[in-house]
Amino acid sequence: MGAGMEFKLNNTLKWDLEKYAAQYAAEQERQGSLGDGRSSIHYPALFLFVGDLVELAMAAVREINQLKWDNGDGVVYLQIGTEGREEQGKREHRDSLEDSQVTRHLLPLSTEQAGRPSKTMRKDVHRSFHDSEQALFGLNRTLRRVSNRIAEYGRLYSSFDRIYVTVVTRADDPLNVLLPELTKLTETILAQSFKSVQTDLHVLVSEMEQVDSFGYASAAGLAFLRELDYMQALDYTFSGNLLVTEDGISIPVVHPSSPLFDLVYILSDKNERGTGVTGGWIENAEIICRICLLKNRKQDPDAFGAVASTGANTYNNTSFKNNIRTTSDQHGYASAGFAEIRRPNQPIALAVLYHLYRYLLDLMRQEPEWSMKDKLAFFGLDTSSVERKVEGLLPEQDLVGGMSGIMTHNVSFSDLKPLSLREAERALFGQGAEAYFRDNMVRPAEERLRQRSSQSSLLRRAEQSRTEYPEIGYFQWASWSDSSPGSVREALLGLIRDKSVQLESARALLEQRQQEQVEDQPIKRALFRDKQNVRNLIDCLLERVYVPKTELLRLENELQLLRLYDSEMEQLHNFSRDVTTALEALERTLREAAEERIAAADEYIGQNVMEYYGKVTEALIADLEAKRGRDVWFEERYMGDINRLAAEGNERLLQRLMAVCHALLLTAEPLRLPFEEELLQRANVTITYGDKNVLTRDDLFRRLYRTLEDQAVVRIRVFDYTQEHRYEEKYFFGDHHSAFMDYAAHAEETSRIYKLGVVYEERSSGVEKLNLMGGFHLEDLMVYRNGKVYYESYTENGYELHPSGLADKLSPMR
Repeated sequence: MGAGMEFKLNNTLKWDLEKYAAQYAAEQERQGSLGDGRSSIHYPALFLFVGDLVELAMAAVREINQLKWDNGDGVVYLQIGTEGREEQGKREHRDSLEDSQVTRHLLPLSTEQAGRPSKTMRKDVHRSFHDSEQALFGLNRTLRRVSNRIAEYGRLYSSFDRIYVTVVTRADDPLNVLLPELTKLTETILAQSFKSVQTDLHVLVSEMEQVDSFGYASAAGLAFLRELDYMQALDYTFSGNLLVTEDGISIPVVHPSSPLFDLVYILSDKNERGTGVTGGWIENAEIICRICLLKNRKQDPDAFGAVASTGANTYNNTSFKNNIRTTSDQHGYASAGFAEIRRPNQPIALAVLYHLYRYLLDLMRQEPEWSMKDKLAFFGLDTSSVERKVEGLLPEQDLVGGMSGIMTHNVSFSDLKPLSLREAERALFGQGAEAYFRDNMVRPAEERLRQRSSQSSLLRRAEQSRTEYPEIGYFQWASWSDSSPGSVREALLGLIRDKSVQLESARALLEQRQQEQVEDQPIKRALFRDKQNVRNLIDCLLERVYVPKTELLRLENELQLLRLYDSEMEQLHNFSRDVTTALEALERTLREAAEERIAAADEYIGQNVMEYYGKVTEALIADLEAKRGRDVWFEERYMGDINRLAAEGNERLLQRLMAVCHALLLTAEPLRLPFEEELLQRANVTITYGDKNVLTRDDLFRRLYRTLEDQAVVRIRVFDYTQEHRYEEKYFFGDHHSAFMDYAAHAEETSRIYKLGVVYEERSSGVEKLNLMGGFHLEDLMVYRNGKVYYESYTENGYELHPSGLADKLSPMR
């Protein structure tokens, strides 16, 4: 196997492992009956992604909702993007790219520029949209189709009176210049189906990616933030002929005096401490999903009692809006931070898989307590088997009887008496006897040996023996066929040496016989009967020379057969060694995959995964074998013949292994522990009895509580950390029946200055925390202050960053 092929295969295996681990993690989220239920949203939800830069965010949000929400299959996603230069002429094909939940609508506009951005890009996008009847009509058609699709999912929701619209955009995306138009047209069309439409905006700002286009991106981002302040003013109004009928009739859309969005969240790829967020702004997808769930969650009847017992509060949207409104009645903005601590399901799945495979590999490596005779018999190399095979090579005929009929020359006995047996044979037969022996004995034996050499009989015999002894596989083959001391091959080489000595002795004996004198032979002589004496000499000659020749042929063929077996054993060794090397490589791949996934997890949450689940797997295996026998793994419905699977390739073996691990181990009770109990046991797995470093439950809860708070830092940098109107609410998502949730609900009870809430979920595999913070103004943001200098400089250099007439309506920069 070449290096390229090995690399490709290894990548294939790793992809299979990642898929396996992800599927197990998803199952743990979905299987409410096993301790992890999913939340449901109460009202329908539409996620509207504005701009080309948020396509990745849409995919992330959808994936999270599919995983976390029981009725996530009924959530609809719409991305409004633009056609780039390379897409001109393809509009008929890509006007709307969609599946059952996702629609991507491409406006016939372009925000792509060759070289430096246009000085009027945002202004041009706004004008082009309003000048294009095609753009407006196509958008109307798509939004109506989306509205109808939402209606099709009505059975998945408790109520169809209201719809929650979540708008997501990047601050520096040129298409957000159309945010009022896109938002109001969406709300107007949805209002024809719903009594109430509530719309939130999530603005993603990027402070980490500003390398090549930091100047213009900062200026454009600030331009949008200024427009956002205008949209969120209490006296903001909007009117435009946005509704278009199939006959081309335009109908005005009006927004009365009020903020455009119910709430606006600003989320960055840096947190409040100024530290970059791992995963960048895409990580904010988790926050967007949890905020939506917080506002639109279907209440579980069991949750009310649990909330009452903890004293925790539920989320109230009106209360939160009022609390982040400043004393001047100016609109306040919000941000959030998110953290989760969960049982590391993916590392667990990979660790259990590795430990199971290592155990099976150890079973395959175990040497049976066999004698050398037993091992030789396994390959058909014991004395009786070899003798039978040699017998099968030689023709079954009466050699002496057959040679008696060979024509002889007319030679008198008296002329033969002084000759040696070799000379007498030539005098009597010439080359006839040798030719007869060669044609009737040597050549048939050579042909049979040649046929046998092309049949890989040793491999075939080993495969046959393995059906009788399934515990003998490629590891034993590789070990026994090695030439190291104590191996079968060493014994075979010993047989070859012994047989070579016998052959030399037989040749010497034959040579000695052929040199004997005729007159010295014990031939019965008849007086005056010369022909009878010659006949008696012929019988003696055949007995004394050709019977040993036959034995010599037997030895030669046996030696040839043994050498053939030695050659086949070398091939068998190379073959079995390749297989066992691949099996061992798979073991390394499984370990590396588990360790990589563990390393990617939080250092504290991922501690001792390999050690703890090594013990768990060992206990599960012992219990299973005690109930069903050690051969359970090799039943056809489970691993079956591992050696045959191994010979077919690691990919097939891995597929079967993953299925068996899932069926027999991953569903076992010890893998269903609540996350805090599992983490406590893992943390103490390496602690010996009496060790003072043992982690108590209270210690664990304190660490978990602090870890959640530290990681749920708000994802926006505010110039003044303790800004004047700062207001906070913090929510735990978890199982109210867990001891940790009870601890978290009452921790800092007497000292907390924020509202604490708990969202009940049947979630035994983890806990999440969402921190909401609001009350700041856009000018309080570091991104606003940093972008101000670029905005002013680009404006002074002739860049028009707002639609016509809008700049004069904006509040002065602060």
